Amino acid sequence: MTIPLDRRAFLGAIGLPGAGVLLALAASRSRAEAGFDADRFESALREMSGTPGEASDLASDESFWALAQQAYTPDRSMINLNNGGVSPSTRVVQEAMKRHLDLSNTAPSYYMWRIQEPQRETVRQRLARHWGVSTEEIALTRNSSESLQICQLGFDLKPGDEVITTTQDYPRMLSTFRQRERRDGIKLSLIKIPIPCEDDAEVVSRFEAAVTPRTRMILMSHVINITGQILPVRRVVAMARAKNGGIPVVVDGAHALAQFRFQISDLECDYYGVSLHKWLAAPHGTGLLYVRKDKIKGLWPMMAARSEQDEDIRKFEEIGTHPAANWLAIAEALTFHQLLGDERKEARLRFLRNYWARALLDAGKDARHPAKLHTSLDPRFSCAIGTVQFEGLDSTKLCEALWDRHKIHVIAIKHEEFEGVRVTPSLYTTREELDRFIEAVLGFMRNGLPG
Repeated sequence: MTIPLDRRAFLGAIGLPGAGVLLALAASRSRAEAGFDADRFESALREMSGTPGEASDLASDESFWALAQQAYTPDRSMINLNNGGVSPSTRVVQEAMKRHLDLSNTAPSYYMWRIQEPQRETVRQRLARHWGVSTEEIALTRNSSESLQICQLGFDLKPGDEVITTTQDYPRMLSTFRQRERRDGIKLSLIKIPIPCEDDAEVVSRFEAAVTPRTRMILMSHVINITGQILPVRRVVAMARAKNGGIPVVVDGAHALAQFRFQISDLECDYYGVSLHKWLAAPHGTGLLYVRKDKIKGLWPMMAARSEQDEDIRKFEEIGTHPAANWLAIAEALTFHQLLGDERKEARLRFLRNYWARALLDAGKDARHPAKLHTSLDPRFSCAIGTVQFEGLDSTKLCEALWDRHKIHVIAIKHEEFEGVRVTPSLYTTREELDRFIEAVLGFMRNGLPG
Protein backbone atom coordinates (compact mmCIF):
# COMPACT_ATOMS: atom_id res chain seq x y z
CA MET A 1 0.00 0.00 0.00
CA THR A 2 1.29 3.47 -0.88
CA ILE A 3 1.02 6.00 1.92
CA PRO A 4 0.72 9.65 0.80
CA LEU A 5 4.04 11.44 0.87
CA ASP A 6 2.95 14.04 3.40
CA ARG A 7 2.37 11.18 5.85
CA ARG A 8 5.86 9.84 5.30
CA ALA A 9 9.40 10.85 5.73
CA PHE A 10 11.95 10.54 3.02
CA LEU A 11 14.52 9.67 5.63
CA GLY A 12 14.27 8.13 9.07
CA ALA A 13 16.13 8.27 12.31
CA ILE A 14 19.75 7.54 11.44
CA GLY A 15 21.63 9.10 14.31
CA LEU A 16 22.87 11.94 12.08
CA PRO A 17 21.80 15.57 11.63
CA GLY A 18 19.98 14.66 8.43
CA ALA A 19 17.55 17.56 8.39
CA GLY A 20 20.39 19.98 8.92
CA VAL A 21 22.29 18.53 5.98
CA LEU A 22 19.24 18.84 3.77
CA LEU A 23 18.74 22.46 4.80
CA ALA A 24 22.38 23.12 4.06
CA LEU A 25 21.89 21.65 0.61
CA ALA A 26 18.96 23.96 0.04
CA ALA A 27 20.93 26.97 1.24
CA SER A 28 23.97 26.23 -0.91
CA ARG A 29 22.08 25.62 -4.17
CA SER A 30 18.74 26.35 -5.67
CA ARG A 31 16.25 23.48 -5.65
CA ALA A 32 16.45 23.24 -9.41
CA GLU A 33 20.21 22.84 -9.30
CA ALA A 34 20.21 20.31 -6.47
CA GLY A 35 17.28 18.35 -7.87
CA PHE A 36 15.64 18.15 -4.44
CA ASP A 37 12.63 19.70 -2.77
CA ALA A 38 14.44 20.24 0.52
CA ASP A 39 11.35 21.41 2.40
CA ARG A 40 9.48 18.18 1.62
CA PHE A 41 12.56 16.20 2.56
CA GLU A 42 12.85 17.89 5.93
CA SER A 43 9.16 17.42 6.64
CA ALA A 44 9.35 13.78 5.60
CA LEU A 45 12.41 13.23 7.77
CA ARG A 46 10.63 14.47 10.86
CA GLU A 47 7.48 12.43 10.27
CA MET A 48 9.13 9.11 9.42
CA SER A 49 11.48 8.87 12.41
CA GLY A 50 10.97 5.62 14.29
CA THR A 51 8.21 4.18 12.09
CA PRO A 52 8.03 0.37 12.67
CA GLY A 53 8.75 -1.78 9.62
CA GLU A 54 9.70 1.30 7.68
CA ALA A 55 12.39 -0.13 5.36
CA SER A 56 10.36 -3.07 4.05
CA ASP A 57 7.17 -1.00 3.78
CA LEU A 58 8.89 1.72 1.79
CA ALA A 59 10.68 -0.60 -0.63
CA SER A 60 7.73 -0.69 -3.06
CA ASP A 61 6.51 2.89 -2.57
CA GLU A 62 7.15 4.63 -5.89
CA SER A 63 6.04 8.05 -4.65
CA PHE A 64 8.63 7.85 -1.90
CA TRP A 65 11.49 6.78 -4.17
CA ALA A 66 10.59 9.38 -6.78
CA LEU A 67 12.23 11.92 -4.45
CA ALA A 68 15.44 9.91 -4.29
CA GLN A 69 15.44 9.54 -8.07
CA GLN A 70 15.60 13.34 -8.39
CA ALA A 71 19.09 13.19 -6.95
CA TYR A 72 20.40 11.51 -10.11
CA THR A 73 20.84 12.69 -13.70
CA PRO A 74 20.00 9.59 -15.77
CA ASP A 75 19.42 9.48 -19.50
CA ARG A 76 15.76 8.41 -19.60
CA SER A 77 15.90 7.79 -23.36
CA MET A 78 17.45 4.46 -22.42
CA ILE A 79 17.06 1.97 -19.58
CA ASN A 80 20.37 1.37 -17.84
CA LEU A 81 20.28 -1.95 -15.99
CA ASN A 82 24.04 -2.36 -15.74
CA ASN A 83 24.62 -0.30 -12.63
CA GLY A 84 26.74 -3.07 -11.17
CA GLY A 85 29.52 -2.08 -13.59
CA VAL A 86 29.69 1.58 -12.67
CA SER A 87 27.01 3.54 -10.88
CA PRO A 88 26.14 7.09 -11.84
CA SER A 89 26.92 9.62 -9.13
CA THR A 90 24.26 11.91 -7.76
CA ARG A 91 24.02 15.58 -8.72
CA VAL A 92 25.68 16.77 -5.53
CA VAL A 93 28.61 14.37 -5.99
CA GLN A 94 29.12 15.55 -9.57
CA GLU A 95 28.95 19.18 -8.48
CA ALA A 96 31.34 18.62 -5.57
CA MET A 97 33.90 16.97 -7.78
CA LYS A 98 33.74 19.81 -10.31
CA ARG A 99 33.99 22.37 -7.52
CA HIS A 100 37.09 20.73 -6.02
CA LEU A 101 38.67 20.31 -9.45
CA ASP A 102 38.02 23.94 -10.36
CA LEU A 103 39.66 25.06 -7.13
CA SER A 104 42.73 22.90 -7.67
CA ASN A 105 43.20 24.35 -11.15
CA THR A 106 43.46 27.90 -9.81
CA ALA A 107 46.83 26.97 -8.24
CA PRO A 108 47.39 23.20 -8.36
CA SER A 109 50.58 22.85 -6.34
CA TYR A 110 49.10 24.96 -3.56
CA TYR A 111 45.46 23.87 -3.38
CA MET A 112 45.96 20.17 -4.22
CA TRP A 113 48.82 19.53 -1.83
CA ARG A 114 48.34 22.07 0.96
CA ILE A 115 44.55 22.33 1.17
CA GLN A 116 42.83 19.38 -0.49
CA GLU A 117 45.12 16.49 0.40
CA PRO A 118 44.78 17.15 4.15
CA GLN A 119 40.99 17.25 3.70
CA ARG A 120 41.09 13.61 2.61
CA GLU A 121 41.58 12.72 6.26
CA THR A 122 37.98 13.67 7.02
CA VAL A 123 36.78 11.37 4.24
CA ARG A 124 38.93 8.58 5.64
CA GLN A 125 37.53 9.13 9.13
CA ARG A 126 33.91 9.06 7.95
CA LEU A 127 34.32 5.90 5.87
CA ALA A 128 36.02 4.12 8.76
CA ARG A 129 33.35 5.24 11.22
CA HIS A 130 30.44 4.15 9.05
CA TRP A 131 31.84 0.65 8.41
CA GLY A 132 33.12 0.06 11.91
CA VAL A 133 36.91 0.09 11.60
CA SER A 134 39.78 2.35 12.61
CA THR A 135 40.72 5.44 10.62
CA GLU A 136 44.26 4.07 10.53
CA GLU A 137 43.06 0.97 8.67
CA ILE A 138 41.50 2.67 5.62
CA ALA A 139 43.42 3.62 2.47
CA LEU A 140 41.79 5.56 -0.37
CA THR A 141 42.49 3.94 -3.72
CA ARG A 142 41.26 4.24 -7.31
CA ASN A 143 39.18 1.05 -7.49
CA SER A 144 38.85 -2.48 -6.14
CA SER A 145 41.36 -3.83 -8.66
CA GLU A 146 44.05 -1.56 -7.23
CA SER A 147 43.03 -2.41 -3.67
CA LEU A 148 43.07 -6.15 -4.28
CA GLN A 149 46.25 -6.15 -6.36
CA ILE A 150 48.05 -4.38 -3.52
CA CYS A 151 47.23 -7.49 -1.48
CA GLN A 152 47.80 -10.04 -4.25
CA LEU A 153 51.18 -8.59 -5.16
CA GLY A 154 52.16 -7.36 -1.69
CA PHE A 155 52.69 -10.75 -0.03
CA ASP A 156 56.10 -12.40 -0.11
CA LEU A 157 55.35 -15.71 -1.87
CA LYS A 158 57.88 -18.33 -2.86
CA PRO A 159 57.89 -20.88 -5.70
CA GLY A 160 55.46 -23.65 -4.83
CA ASP A 161 53.34 -21.52 -2.49
CA GLU A 162 49.63 -21.91 -3.19
CA VAL A 163 46.78 -19.44 -3.35
CA ILE A 164 43.08 -20.36 -3.50
CA THR A 165 40.15 -18.60 -5.12
CA THR A 166 37.02 -19.59 -7.05
CA THR A 167 36.40 -20.02 -10.75
CA GLN A 168 33.78 -17.26 -10.47
CA ASP A 169 36.09 -14.56 -9.15
CA TYR A 170 36.76 -11.37 -11.09
CA PRO A 171 38.88 -11.98 -14.23
CA ARG A 172 41.43 -9.27 -13.40
CA MET A 173 42.12 -10.86 -10.04
CA LEU A 174 42.58 -14.26 -11.67
CA SER A 175 44.97 -12.65 -14.17
CA THR A 176 46.97 -11.17 -11.31
CA PHE A 177 47.50 -14.55 -9.70
CA ARG A 178 48.32 -16.13 -13.07
CA GLN A 179 51.00 -13.52 -13.62
CA ARG A 180 52.49 -14.46 -10.25
CA GLU A 181 52.40 -18.07 -11.40
CA ARG A 182 54.47 -17.15 -14.46
CA ARG A 183 56.76 -14.75 -12.65
CA ASP A 184 57.18 -16.25 -9.17
CA GLY A 185 56.32 -19.91 -9.62
CA ILE A 186 53.38 -19.94 -7.24
CA LYS A 187 50.39 -22.25 -7.78
CA LEU A 188 46.82 -21.03 -8.27
CA SER A 189 44.14 -23.42 -7.02
CA LEU A 190 40.58 -22.82 -8.25
CA ILE A 191 37.45 -24.19 -6.62
CA LYS A 192 33.90 -24.32 -7.95
CA ILE A 193 30.86 -23.09 -6.04
CA PRO A 194 27.28 -24.17 -6.86
CA ILE A 195 25.27 -21.71 -8.97
CA PRO A 196 23.34 -20.51 -7.05
CA CYS A 197 24.39 -21.71 -3.60
CA GLU A 198 22.06 -21.64 -0.58
CA ASP A 199 24.32 -23.53 1.81
CA ASP A 200 27.09 -21.57 3.54
CA ALA A 201 28.59 -24.74 4.96
CA GLU A 202 29.08 -26.07 1.42
CA VAL A 203 31.06 -22.97 0.47
CA VAL A 204 33.28 -23.24 3.54
CA SER A 205 33.88 -26.95 3.00
CA ARG A 206 34.96 -26.40 -0.61
CA PHE A 207 37.50 -23.78 0.42
CA GLU A 208 38.70 -26.02 3.24
CA ALA A 209 39.08 -29.03 0.95
CA ALA A 210 41.44 -27.02 -1.27
CA VAL A 211 43.78 -26.08 1.58
CA THR A 212 47.16 -27.86 1.63
CA PRO A 213 50.27 -27.37 3.79
CA ARG A 214 51.53 -24.99 1.05
CA THR A 215 48.46 -22.71 1.04
CA ARG A 216 49.50 -19.14 1.81
CA MET A 217 46.50 -17.01 0.80
CA ILE A 218 42.79 -17.17 0.02
CA LEU A 219 40.99 -14.64 -2.17
CA MET A 220 37.21 -14.62 -2.04
CA SER A 221 34.42 -12.36 -3.19
CA HIS A 222 31.97 -11.05 -0.64
CA VAL A 223 29.52 -10.83 -3.55
CA ILE A 224 30.27 -12.69 -6.78
CA ASN A 225 29.99 -10.11 -9.53
CA ILE A 226 28.56 -12.40 -12.22
CA THR A 227 25.66 -13.81 -10.15
CA GLY A 228 25.21 -11.60 -7.08
CA GLN A 229 25.87 -14.55 -4.75
CA ILE A 230 26.72 -13.43 -1.20
CA LEU A 231 29.43 -15.65 0.31
CA PRO A 232 30.01 -16.43 4.02
CA VAL A 233 33.17 -14.38 4.50
CA ARG A 234 33.33 -14.59 8.29
CA ARG A 235 33.02 -18.39 8.29
CA VAL A 236 35.74 -18.81 5.65
CA VAL A 237 37.99 -16.44 7.60
CA ALA A 238 37.47 -18.50 10.78
CA MET A 239 38.30 -21.71 8.93
CA ALA A 240 41.44 -20.19 7.35
CA ARG A 241 42.75 -18.87 10.66
CA ALA A 242 42.83 -22.40 12.01
CA LYS A 243 44.98 -23.66 9.11
CA ASN A 244 48.75 -23.43 8.57
CA GLY A 245 49.21 -21.02 11.46
CA GLY A 246 46.61 -18.68 9.99
CA ILE A 247 45.97 -18.29 6.27
CA PRO A 248 45.22 -14.66 5.30
CA VAL A 249 41.92 -14.08 3.48
CA VAL A 250 41.74 -11.19 1.02
CA VAL A 251 38.11 -10.17 0.41
CA ASP A 252 36.84 -8.64 -2.81
CA GLY A 253 34.09 -6.33 -1.57
CA ALA A 254 33.52 -4.46 -4.84
CA HIS A 255 29.85 -5.44 -5.01
CA ALA A 256 29.10 -5.58 -1.29
CA LEU A 257 29.98 -2.29 0.36
CA ALA A 258 26.94 0.06 0.33
CA GLN A 259 24.70 -2.50 -1.41
CA PHE A 260 23.47 -4.06 1.84
CA ARG A 261 24.00 -3.47 5.52
CA PHE A 262 27.08 -4.88 7.24
CA GLN A 263 30.22 -3.73 9.03
CA ILE A 264 33.68 -4.59 7.75
CA SER A 265 34.62 -5.27 11.36
CA ASP A 266 31.88 -7.93 11.55
CA LEU A 267 33.65 -9.98 8.87
CA GLU A 268 36.83 -10.28 10.98
CA CYS A 269 38.96 -10.34 7.81
CA ASP A 270 42.40 -8.76 7.52
CA TYR A 271 42.08 -7.31 4.00
CA TYR A 272 39.07 -5.88 2.15
CA GLY A 273 39.09 -4.10 -1.23
CA VAL A 274 36.29 -2.00 -2.70
CA SER A 275 35.29 0.17 -5.66
CA LEU A 276 33.35 3.09 -4.23
CA HIS A 277 32.00 4.05 -7.67
CA LYS A 278 29.70 1.03 -7.61
CA TRP A 279 27.10 0.86 -4.83
CA LEU A 280 28.19 3.95 -2.91
CA ALA A 281 27.85 5.97 -6.17
CA ALA A 282 31.04 7.90 -5.39
CA PRO A 283 33.06 9.54 -8.20
CA HIS A 284 34.27 7.18 -10.88
CA GLY A 285 37.77 5.99 -10.08
CA THR A 286 37.54 5.87 -6.30
CA GLY A 287 38.09 2.88 -4.05
CA LEU A 288 38.93 1.75 -0.56
CA LEU A 289 41.38 -0.73 0.95
CA TYR A 290 40.96 -1.94 4.51
CA VAL A 291 44.01 -3.55 6.14
CA ARG A 292 43.89 -4.61 9.77
CA LYS A 293 46.32 -2.44 11.72
CA ASP A 294 48.70 -5.22 12.74
CA LYS A 295 48.89 -6.46 9.12
CA ILE A 296 49.94 -3.18 7.48
CA LYS A 297 53.66 -3.60 8.12
CA GLY A 298 53.79 -7.02 6.48
CA LEU A 299 52.12 -5.92 3.23
CA TRP A 300 54.20 -4.27 0.53
CA PRO A 301 52.62 -1.32 -1.36
CA MET A 302 52.47 -1.47 -5.16
CA MET A 303 54.40 1.79 -5.45
CA ALA A 304 57.44 2.36 -3.27
CA ALA A 305 57.05 4.09 0.09
CA ARG A 306 59.62 5.23 2.63
CA SER A 307 60.58 2.85 5.42
CA GLU A 308 59.16 5.35 7.91
CA GLN A 309 55.74 4.52 6.42
CA ASP A 310 55.97 0.77 6.99
CA GLU A 311 53.14 0.78 9.54
CA ASP A 312 51.15 3.66 8.00
CA ILE A 313 48.03 2.82 5.98
CA ARG A 314 48.82 5.80 3.77
CA LYS A 315 51.75 3.98 2.20
CA PHE A 316 49.20 2.29 -0.07
CA GLU A 317 48.21 5.72 -1.43
CA GLU A 318 51.66 6.52 -2.85
CA ILE A 319 50.75 6.72 -6.55
CA GLY A 320 52.37 10.02 -7.61
CA THR A 321 50.49 13.12 -8.71
CA HIS A 322 46.75 12.59 -8.72
CA PRO A 323 43.58 14.69 -8.41
CA ALA A 324 42.22 15.19 -4.93
CA ALA A 325 38.76 16.11 -6.21
CA ASN A 326 37.67 12.49 -6.74
CA TRP A 327 38.34 11.48 -3.15
CA LEU A 328 36.96 14.64 -1.55
CA ALA A 329 33.64 14.17 -3.37
CA ILE A 330 33.29 10.74 -1.73
CA ALA A 331 32.04 12.70 1.27
CA GLU A 332 28.90 13.77 -0.60
CA ALA A 333 28.25 10.19 -1.73
CA LEU A 334 28.56 8.92 1.83
CA THR A 335 26.24 11.65 3.11
CA PHE A 336 23.56 10.68 0.58
CA HIS A 337 23.99 7.02 1.48
CA GLN A 338 23.62 7.77 5.19
CA LEU A 339 20.57 9.96 4.65
CA LEU A 340 18.87 7.16 2.73
CA GLY A 341 19.90 4.65 5.37
CA ASP A 342 21.56 1.27 4.82
CA GLU A 343 18.40 -0.73 5.51
CA ARG A 344 16.10 1.37 3.31
CA LYS A 345 18.57 1.20 0.44
CA GLU A 346 19.04 -2.55 0.80
CA ALA A 347 15.29 -3.16 0.90
CA ARG A 348 14.68 -1.06 -2.21
CA LEU A 349 17.47 -2.73 -4.21
CA ARG A 350 16.25 -6.19 -3.28
CA PHE A 351 12.66 -5.23 -4.16
CA LEU A 352 13.73 -4.07 -7.63
CA ARG A 353 15.65 -7.30 -8.27
CA ASN A 354 12.77 -9.48 -7.09
CA TYR A 355 10.26 -7.47 -9.11
CA TRP A 356 11.77 -8.28 -12.51
CA ALA A 357 13.09 -11.74 -11.57
CA ARG A 358 9.80 -13.11 -10.25
CA ALA A 359 7.89 -11.64 -13.17
CA LEU A 360 10.09 -13.42 -15.71
CA LEU A 361 10.03 -16.69 -13.77
CA ASP A 362 6.23 -16.64 -13.34
CA ALA A 363 5.12 -15.28 -16.71
CA GLY A 364 7.62 -17.33 -18.63
CA LYS A 365 6.71 -20.79 -17.31
CA ASP A 366 4.89 -21.73 -20.50
CA ALA A 367 7.11 -19.69 -22.81
CA ARG A 368 9.06 -21.16 -25.67
CA HIS A 369 12.30 -20.07 -23.94
CA PRO A 370 11.73 -20.32 -20.15
CA ALA A 371 13.88 -18.45 -17.66
CA LYS A 372 16.36 -19.98 -15.24
CA LEU A 373 17.70 -17.78 -12.46
CA HIS A 374 21.35 -18.21 -11.47
CA THR A 375 20.81 -16.04 -8.38
CA SER A 376 19.11 -17.10 -5.16
CA LEU A 377 16.09 -15.03 -4.16
CA ASP A 378 16.75 -15.86 -0.50
CA PRO A 379 17.78 -12.51 1.07
CA ARG A 380 20.60 -14.23 2.94
CA PHE A 381 22.38 -14.97 -0.32
CA SER A 382 21.72 -12.01 -2.64
CA CYS A 383 20.52 -8.44 -2.92
CA ALA A 384 20.45 -6.14 -5.99
CA ILE A 385 22.11 -8.30 -8.64
CA GLY A 386 20.38 -11.03 -10.61
CA THR A 387 21.56 -13.18 -13.50
CA VAL A 388 19.03 -15.03 -15.64
CA GLN A 389 19.42 -17.49 -18.51
CA PHE A 390 16.81 -18.30 -21.16
CA GLU A 391 16.69 -21.80 -22.56
CA GLY A 392 17.61 -21.79 -26.25
CA LEU A 393 18.53 -18.07 -26.39
CA ASP A 394 22.10 -16.88 -26.75
CA SER A 395 22.68 -14.34 -23.98
CA THR A 396 24.92 -12.06 -26.04
CA LYS A 397 22.45 -11.91 -28.91
CA LEU A 398 19.60 -11.28 -26.48
CA CYS A 399 21.45 -8.32 -24.96
CA GLU A 400 22.10 -6.96 -28.43
CA ALA A 401 18.42 -7.31 -29.34
CA LEU A 402 17.32 -5.58 -26.13
CA TRP A 403 19.53 -2.63 -26.98
CA ASP A 404 18.79 -2.48 -30.72
CA ARG A 405 15.01 -2.71 -30.33
CA HIS A 406 14.33 -1.24 -26.90
CA LYS A 407 17.44 0.71 -25.85
CA ILE A 408 17.75 -1.45 -22.74
CA HIS A 409 21.32 -1.84 -21.50
CA VAL A 410 22.19 -5.14 -19.78
CA ILE A 411 25.27 -7.32 -20.10
CA ALA A 412 25.79 -10.93 -21.12
CA ILE A 413 27.74 -13.27 -18.85
CA LYS A 414 29.56 -16.05 -20.70
CA HIS A 415 31.26 -18.28 -18.15
CA GLU A 416 32.62 -21.79 -18.60
CA GLU A 417 30.03 -23.04 -16.08
CA PHE A 418 26.97 -21.07 -17.21
CA GLU A 419 25.74 -18.11 -19.20
CA GLY A 420 23.04 -15.53 -18.67
CA VAL A 421 22.03 -11.88 -18.62
CA ARG A 422 23.10 -9.88 -15.58
CA VAL A 423 20.55 -7.27 -14.52
CA THR A 424 21.42 -4.58 -11.96
CA PRO A 425 18.90 -1.78 -11.33
CA SER A 426 19.76 1.17 -9.11
CA LEU A 427 17.90 3.54 -6.83
CA TYR A 428 16.99 5.80 -9.76
CA THR A 429 15.40 2.87 -11.66
CA THR A 430 11.62 3.18 -11.84
CA ARG A 431 9.09 0.39 -11.74
CA GLU A 432 7.82 1.56 -15.14
CA GLU A 433 11.28 0.98 -16.59
CA LEU A 434 11.36 -2.52 -15.14
CA ASP A 435 7.90 -3.17 -16.63
CA ARG A 436 9.26 -2.22 -20.06
CA PHE A 437 12.24 -4.51 -19.54
CA ILE A 438 9.97 -7.38 -18.49
CA GLU A 439 7.67 -6.83 -21.47
CA ALA A 440 10.59 -6.77 -23.91
CA VAL A 441 12.18 -9.92 -22.52
CA LEU A 442 8.86 -11.79 -22.44
CA GLY A 443 8.49 -11.05 -26.12
CA PHE A 444 11.78 -12.77 -26.87
CA MET A 445 10.94 -15.63 -24.48
CA ARG A 446 7.72 -16.29 -26.40
CA ASN A 447 8.82 -15.57 -29.95
CA GLY A 448 12.57 -16.02 -30.02
CA LEU A 449 15.23 -13.59 -31.27
CA PRO A 450 14.76 -11.57 -34.45
CA GLY A 451 16.21 -12.80 -37.74
